[in-house]
Amino acid sequence: MSGNLKIGICQLAVVDDKNENLRKAAAMVAEAAKQGCQIAVLPEMFNCPYQSELFPQYAECYPGETTQLLARLAEQEKIVIVGGSIPERDGANVYNTSFIFDNTGALLGRHRKVHLFDVDIKDGTVFKESETLTAGREITVITAGGITFGVGICYDIRFVEMARAMIDKGAKLLIYPAAFGLVTGPAHWELLMKSRAVDNQVFIIGAAPATTPGVKYQAYGHSIATDPWGKILAEAGANETLLTVELDLAVIDKVREELPILKHRRLDIYR
Repeated sequence: MSGNLKIGICQLAVVDDKNENLRKAAAMVAEAAKQGCQIAVLPEMFNCPYQSELFPQYAECYPGETTQLLARLAEQEKIVIVGGSIPERDGANVYNTSFIFDNTGALLGRHRKVHLFDVDIKDGTVFKESETLTAGREITVITAGGITFGVGICYDIRFVEMARAMIDKGAKLLIYPAAFGLVTGPAHWELLMKSRAVDNQVFIIGAAPATTPGVKYQAYGHSIATDPWGKILAEAGANETLLTVELDLAVIDKVREELPILKHRRLDIYR
């Protein structure tokens, strides 16, 4: 695989006003397109506060206000949009869902967060997504913008089996909209992104909300792009920003030829 791919990671400060969140998301996507990006990526739960009890209140059926906006933006700006995630209502269930649109505004697919974030870290983060959300059941791999990529959401990145399943389906890039907090972020964010890149010899994009003073759940920020060798290509700080990065896709083949770990897998032993 060769050629370059430019990606815009929209690290926006999410507030408790959906209209304001959508306005900022639209402005960032438009700016990414203006800067020549082929793909724009939004963060996890970019249209609402990251609070489990609020997800049903903000949830939308498809098509809804947020997804219609993303489809229009993708067509208008001629850019692929990985729509971070939003609370999606489907019948009696609410999912943490990423909607992906191509540069004509067509829906390419959706990823419903497979692993729900139910944790109780002593003197740290306490969160239980399963109180209001239902887990997804599918691996999501899509071809758009000149590359085949997989999509996971936040906690999904901790599960090596899921990343490898996306690689086995042909993904050369893994995109994780996420909202790591101030406890797990400093400890594990960069480590996990680099680990999944090295394990699977792919590019990794982590798209996070900015740290937003005054909100209940403080996101870590630090949106990031990592290459197949584990090198950090770009990383944001904590504040709201559009982070752009250009991926040299030839690096994938180079790394896989020089260190052929995927060829050396012993599936006869593992299974």
